[in-house]
Amino acid sequence: MAEETLEKSENSEIAIREPGSIVPTADEFRVLRPIERVGFKLVRRMNFGTWKRFWTFCQRHIGSLWIFIATYNLMNVFGIENVENSDAKRPLILVANHRSFFDMYTVSSVIFRRTRRPITLYFPVRAKFFYDNPVGWLVNLVMGWWSMYPPFFREDGEAEKRKFDKFSVRELVRLASEGDGHIIGFHPEGKRNLNEDPYNLLPAQPGIGKVILNADPQVIPVFIAGLGNDLPRQILGNWTGGEKVRIWFGESIDLSEFSGKRDSLRTHKEISDRLMSKISELGGKDREWIR
Repeated sequence: MAEETLEKSENSEIAIREPGSIVPTADEFRVLRPIERVGFKLVRRMNFGTWKRFWTFCQRHIGSLWIFIATYNLMNVFGIENVENSDAKRPLILVANHRSFFDMYTVSSVIFRRTRRPITLYFPVRAKFFYDNPVGWLVNLVMGWWSMYPPFFREDGEAEKRKFDKFSVRELVRLASEGDGHIIGFHPEGKRNLNEDPYNLLPAQPGIGKVILNADPQVIPVFIAGLGNDLPRQILGNWTGGEKVRIWFGESIDLSEFSGKRDSLRTHKEISDRLMSKISELGGKDREWIR
């Protein structure tokens, strides 16, 4: 009885009193270490209600401004009208190649500054560092205005933590199923591609395919090139002649052929592979443009 009371107490602390909100089960939450529980509760709170609206305001008026200042001489954007013309009442997933730490933050700044649609951002992220370290919490605030949510623990080497990822998948499906202005940034490759050739993409991971199959959101491919991981050098390059930054937004991907298919790993991988093929097509356009 005492253990049951403790379980109910733990979940009540992370419950958000908003329509449709969900919480991890007691078994899922229990696998997290104390510091991970604190990190999760903190970031989760920042992604609901008044807090989320406040941080979105900061993203739009502060975050997008400093990224603009750091890239305006280098930035080239193509196909932004595909985002502008998307249905703001229906969640949108942006699927992009992954070359630098700053890919999605740069993409989001462009959307904030070049479209008039409502925007509420979420960036699913590996939990290691961002959820188990106060410095990671600070990075989440400074870089993403707390939008690195929900977290996934599958990469931290502890198999038990994968129990919690079941909640994160459900939460991601929820965010991709409903919510005005919801935009979710996702990298199907699953990790940064360190290959010197920006057009040589990594194989797609199946996770995003499962989310799309269950949530049926709008999906737009994005190809990003010209961003590096050396932040001072990237910023200085804006005035010293650094590599041009190119962001290509494709048309919304028609995935209707997968509707009604079995919710299986094979189907998830087929969807993810389709996404990567569309990203690769945009990469081909970029290759032609820079010649």
